[in-house]
Parts: sequence; structure tokens; C-alpha cells
Amino acid sequence: MCKELVEMLMALGSAEVKVKVEYFFKTGKGQYGEGDQFIGLKVPTIRQTIKPYQHQLSPLDAELLVQSPFHEIRLAGLLIWVAQFKKAKDSQQRKAIVDLYLKNTKHVNNWDLVDLSCVEILGGYLQGRPKDLLFKLSLSESLWEQRIAMVTTLAFIRKNEHDTALLLCEHFLSHRHDLMHKASGWCLREIGKRNKAALVAFLDQHAAIMPRTMLRYSIEKMDDEERKYYLDAKERALKHKS
Repeated sequence: MCKELVEMLMALGSAEVKVKVEYFFKTGKGQYGEGDQFIGLKVPTIRQTIKPYQHQLSPLDAELLVQSPFHEIRLAGLLIWVAQFKKAKDSQQRKAIVDLYLKNTKHVNNWDLVDLSCVEILGGYLQGRPKDLLFKLSLSESLWEQRIAMVTTLAFIRKNEHDTALLLCEHFLSHRHDLMHKASGWCLREIGKRNKAALVAFLDQHAAIMPRTMLRYSIEKMDDEERKYYLDAKERALKHKS
């Protein structure tokens, strides 16, 4: 059945889409997705194709998909785990999927694979539990494990729990990669939608040193005057020093 699903996905691939997604996911030399292989499938097509299989395959079958050299097949496996996690009847079943996910993070190796899986799987599992795992992942040398740590906090932010996210945003202030700036800024923006005072407090403390992309994402929902105030924070800090 796993082989049947792979063959079906492979047959649906489009050469035109393949060219576009290879560019979009930065597969060129020295880029973050260097060497990744694509079939040429859009996410809605993958979701529709896996529907009849997602509760017939076992989590171990899905692991074979997650370990595929093809990006879209890895995504198919991750989306199957997401569906299985949501359907799981007890914590033991959910933990088994979490353990498989953590075992295979090296295959969760682009931002879409991270963003479409970690919130539901790790975020769902860690609700009401200690968040030590996320801080451990944040210290990883893997960009993708770091992004998993940050993006997972969206699950808590949506429940109006933002302490973990704010700590990780602070941790990633000096991160060099734009993908982490975007992830952190995204989480800050979502915090601001629910608790503007928490976002303002973070910005008042850190805006002058925040990477520009992180800052821009975080203030996206503010009015023009507020955005300008925080975008000018670095300039004000430099004037104050001089």
C-alpha cells in the first residue's frame, strides 16, 4: 500500500511545477535546499492523494515516506503522521508518532516540511507538558531543528500561552539565517494579535537589536505610526550612544 501511494504521487508530478518549486525552495548550490529532489506537486494535490491512505498505513509505513529522497513524498509522510496524531486515541499512540518524528528530523529539512508538521505533532503533544525539548532543539546545530523549536510554539500561542515563544525569540535574536528571523517574527506577530502588551514589551526591550526581517514580521499588524516607531528604534539607539 505504501508503494502504491508513492507510485501514485510520482505519476501526478508536473515538470512545470517542479521547475517552480525547485526555485522557490532554494535548491541551488549553497542554498538551504541544495540537492533536494522534487516531483512537481502542490500541497493540495498531496493532501487529496493521501486521504484514502492516511489511516490505513501505519506510522512505520509513513516513516518510509518521510525518509524518501523526494520532497513531496516526505511531506506526504509527515501529513499522514499529522492526521494519525490527531486521530490517536491515547497518549501512548501519540508519543509513538512524536518519537518517530524526532528520530527523523534530518528528513524534515525545509521550512514547509517543518511548518506543516511540527505545530500539530510536537505542539499538540507538549500542550500541558514541560517544554524542555524545544529548548534542546533550539541549541541544535541544525537550522531545521531550530525552526521546529520556534514554529512549534504557535500551538501554545494560539492557546494564549506565549512565555516559551518569547524566550525562544530572545534566544534567536542573534541568529544569522533569514528563515529563523521570519519564524521568530511570525510568532511575535501572532502573540501581538492576542496580547499586544506582551509584544510591545518585547519590542521595547529588543527592537533596536532585532534582525530587520524579524522586526518587520512582528510589527506587520500594527498601525503605520507604531511600525515607524519600532523601525526607527535602531537609529534612536545609535543617536543615544553618540
